[in-house]
Amino acid sequence: MSVIIASVVGSLAVGVAGASPLTVDEKVRNALQLDQNVKQGKKLYEKHCVQCHGPQALGSAEKVIPSLAGQRRAYLVKQLADFSEQERASRDMHGVVSRRELSNEQAWADLSGYLNSLPRTSFPQTGDGRGLELGEAIFQDQCASCHEEDGRGDDDGFIPSVRDQHYSYLVRQMRSIASWHRLNVDADFVRYLDSLDTEEATAVADYLSRMRGPVKDRDRMNSDGTVNN
Repeated sequence: MSVIIASVVGSLAVGVAGASPLTVDEKVRNALQLDQNVKQGKKLYEKHCVQCHGPQALGSAEKVIPSLAGQRRAYLVKQLADFSEQERASRDMHGVVSRRELSNEQAWADLSGYLNSLPRTSFPQTGDGRGLELGEAIFQDQCASCHEEDGRGDDDGFIPSVRDQHYSYLVRQMRSIASWHRLNVDADFVRYLDSLDTEEATAVADYLSRMRGPVKDRDRMNSDGTVNN
C-alpha cells in the first residue's frame, strides 16, 4: 500500500483533463538530474508558497494545509509536475505552478531541495488517540512495505514520508483518494483505501500523526538515498 500524501493542498476535483503521464515522467526525470540551488529554492518558497504553508513550511492543521518540511525531494518534484500538467486537480495549485518562475524544471529542483532540507515539525496535529492500536496494526501490516516501518517513505523518494504530518490533512487525503478525487493514484490503491471504514482510516491517520522517534535513515533524505548534512 502506498498512502500518497499530497505535497500541496487545494480543492480536489474529478475530471480534470491531464497531460500524458509520460510527459510528467520525463519532466520529473529532467528535474531530478538538475543541480539544486537551495538558496534560490528558499527565495521561490518565500515568494510563492509561504502564504499558505507558513515560514517554516509546517502547514496549518486548522486550514488542512500539509507540512512540506523534510518531505522527500523526488516526491515533491513529482507533485509539482503533476500539478503543472494537471495530473493532479487543484485550482489553487494550478495557479501557483503556472507562474513563470515556478513553471520550469529548474524551479522544481530548487524548491524541492529547499523543502527537503528543512527540519520536520515536532508537534503536528493529532487525533483523539482512541484507535492507535488499530492504526498501528493496519499500517504495519498493509502500509509499511511501501512507506517503511517508521513512515519515512521509500528510498527512491516517490513514495512519500507520511510521518510528521497533520492528522486533518492525512484524513482528508485518504478520503479524497478513496473517492477517486486524485488523478495520479494507482487504481488498486484507491480501491484499498475505499475498503477502509471511517474508524480504520482515522486510526491510521492518528497513528501516523503521532509517529515519533528516530527515522531509520535520518530526517532529510534525497531521492537517491543520500542524506543532506
